[in-house]
Amino acid sequence: MFGYLLFLLLLIPFIAFSAWASARVNATYSKYDRVQTRSCMTGYDTATRLMRSRGVSDIAVNRVEGKLTDHYNPSKKVVNLSMSTYGSASVAAVAVAAHEVGHVMQKHTGYVPYKIRNVLVPLTNIGSRLALPIILVGLLLDIFWASAPHPYGEWAVYLGIALYGLSTLFMLVTLPVEFNASRRAKKMLVDEGILTPEEVPAASKVLSAAALTYVASLLISLLYFLRFALVFASLVRRD
Repeated sequence: MFGYLLFLLLLIPFIAFSAWASARVNATYSKYDRVQTRSCMTGYDTATRLMRSRGVSDIAVNRVEGKLTDHYNPSKKVVNLSMSTYGSASVAAVAVAAHEVGHVMQKHTGYVPYKIRNVLVPLTNIGSRLALPIILVGLLLDIFWASAPHPYGEWAVYLGIALYGLSTLFMLVTLPVEFNASRRAKKMLVDEGILTPEEVPAASKVLSAAALTYVASLLISLLYFLRFALVFASLVRRD
């Protein structure tokens, strides 16, 4: 009971931090979306120029619905820019577009954490769908089939925790990948003259705000992982 209360006490500030981080991203993007770059280059112009100047010619740049839905899809070889980024010449739009190109360059240069994250993607997709149902089944088995000759419930809980751990590991690996993409973005923007040194701090604020959401997701995932691990530990101690 104490462990559950402690979990709730920790979860509340983590969720609050996640909500604050999400609000900060939107507020920061909206603020610098009203600041036009001196180069007058749009998000699309930025992405295409950065890739071509670095010898990448096989990646398309498409516009997708939504706001802040920007992402690089390596399997389809396309950088998807949201409507708020694609045709905008704001500091925010240019920063986000360059960040996605940062991911393109990670793949192009064989950046190791990026490779690890890509390997984890299919495993994480499976784990995120099956972890909680398997843990629930394991707990039910432990309650209603406690007299079974083998600890099937414990095994199921252990498997579920391991699958959930893949999601946590994915988020952990994602952090250096995202921070590295942002560093690449800022350097490329200055090297290509798309942003002046005076405009870079504004771009940094946009990218830093976005990074906070990944930190928040990791913290919540770690908390749940520890909670599940404590549940498993309690089952083992009871035996």
